[in-house]
Amino acid sequence: MAGIDSSTQSCKVVICDAETGSIVRSASSPHPGGTEVDPELWWRALQRTLAMAGGVDAVSAMAVGGQQHGMVCLDSTGTVIRDALLWNDTRSGTAAEQLVGELGGPARWAARVGVVPVASITATKLRWLADHEPHHADATAAVCLPHDWLTWRLGGRSDIADLRTDRSDASGTGYYSADTDSYQTDLLELAFRGRRPMVPQVLGPHDPAGETLQGILLGPGAGDNAAAALGLGAGAGDCVVSLGTSGVVSAVGSAAPHDPEGIVAGFADATGRHLPLVCTLNGAPVLAAVATMLGVDFEEFDRLALSAPAGAEGLVLVPYFDGERSPNLPEAAGALHGMTTRNLSSANIARAAVEGLLSSMAYCIDTITAQGIDVERIILVGGGARSEAVRRIAPAIFGTAVQVPTPAEYVALGAARQAAWVLSGAELPPAWSVGESARYEAEAAPGVLARYRTAHPLTFR
Repeated sequence: MAGIDSSTQSCKVVICDAETGSIVRSASSPHPGGTEVDPELWWRALQRTLAMAGGVDAVSAMAVGGQQHGMVCLDSTGTVIRDALLWNDTRSGTAAEQLVGELGGPARWAARVGVVPVASITATKLRWLADHEPHHADATAAVCLPHDWLTWRLGGRSDIADLRTDRSDASGTGYYSADTDSYQTDLLELAFRGRRPMVPQVLGPHDPAGETLQGILLGPGAGDNAAAALGLGAGAGDCVVSLGTSGVVSAVGSAAPHDPEGIVAGFADATGRHLPLVCTLNGAPVLAAVATMLGVDFEEFDRLALSAPAGAEGLVLVPYFDGERSPNLPEAAGALHGMTTRNLSSANIARAAVEGLLSSMAYCIDTITAQGIDVERIILVGGGARSEAVRRIAPAIFGTAVQVPTPAEYVALGAARQAAWVLSGAELPPAWSVGESARYEAEAAPGVLARYRTAHPLTFR
């Protein structure tokens, strides 16, 4: 099985054993930087990475996990019209505000599609295109997402009618409802100023999306967060806290959320269920910034944080270093509260940074549970999870044990697992092992979270 992770920064490929999920070989290649990219560069990176991984001669099925929300516009012949706008392209921020107002407010959007438009959402990029490049909008016969386009190319297709996607990625467009499993074409037309381009057919979690020219079966693919959840083996009641460049909290559930504040996005997962998700702007770089300010490496930073008492003797760090989106406070800044001559030490500052970042994640978990989603197990992943201080302090802040799996390319593994599922024709995905998981426990520290909640509003008054 081949699993592909076509992310913002790189293309990763893992070739796995279909029975066990063990990785036979793997490779990765970089993607170009920027917030708009020629999709052909993704294709070249994929071909290069597959070759580096030893080719596909022994591969029976493959699937693509990809960055969500990106806008790929094709003309009637299947030719890319302009560079794809990626999820992190913010030029459509004004378009998002327009769309929210035109439908009658955020609650209307939440009720219709489970998401409230922000600059990352595909619908807002279509509005930007219609207003700023109308000639490109007029030429757009089909619009798809990065993983849709790569799956289509792997199948050797040129007919835009053959575009396929899955529920997880479609649910992040702003014109597909994961609750009703249907496109909302009136919202597509609203976004695109009356135009109605073709959109990919939405496949079920283990429906085949065709074959490559070599006869390799193609899975429907998935958005990156849904693919990662599948790779981790996350099931109902599982909450994945990912500390990467940003912080992402998602939980597998059976109910579709409709958050009128737009903080909880009503995405779908890759198994037929739902994956309510909250994303913050500030993740592991918060820890890096504080370590740099203290003049220490990460090992020493961890030692300092773990040497300080819970609560950092009253110091509270609110980690909105680059503004924030959950809650939506784009003009906010980070702040250190509660400083005295007795508690202002390197150890307490390090501890407050870890506790502040984890308290921000606890806020995200709370917003998900407020939507009626049960959280029974927390899985901690991402670069930030490599911090010993984060792993040991997390259960105290979250008030429950935390599972930390072995670091791996879980998006690519999820795509490979989906490919094996499609190949098997079974009702359930194969029961692959995700390797060893370390379990961390600590005495709950509700006082730390309470002080954070008190200090948090002071940051943006």
